[in-house]
Amino acid sequence: MRVNVTVNGETRQADDVWEGESLLYVLRERMGLPGSKNACEQGECGSCTVYLDDVPVCSCLVAAGQVEGRQVRTVEGLADGDTLDPVQQSFVETGAVQCGFCTPGLVVAAHDLLNRVAAPSDEEIREALAGNLCRCTGYEKILDAVRLAATRGVS
Repeated sequence: MRVNVTVNGETRQADDVWEGESLLYVLRERMGLPGSKNACEQGECGSCTVYLDDVPVCSCLVAAGQVEGRQVRTVEGLADGDTLDPVQQSFVETGAVQCGFCTPGLVVAAHDLLNRVAAPSDEEIREALAGNLCRCTGYEKILDAVRLAATRGVS
């Protein structure tokens, strides 16, 4: 089947898609957007988080057939050309990016939080990021990144 979807503001289509194929697979392998990571394939780690119609979802759990005519925004779509979104920039500046596997999902989750809560408490940050697993950082630098991004706003 053919899937027509708007990805990062651009109308895209993928051909010969099996309807049960994951959105994650379509984004990475068919559309060349490797930002979202394929880690657990069970919706447990958050590495593949993207916006689907402005709602964060684990793209590994969304069937390609469900995205027909919808809007997807990936971690790549948060940047404005070569200018990183304040959340992305804050992750770089605070050293919250280590191996990078969890980073895309954490960035999208933090971006979503800051769109809803301009100055979140540490408890709100922890709750918002609870569905994202990281094995490298110990989370403190990630919290620092979200705190810094909150002072800058999001796009």
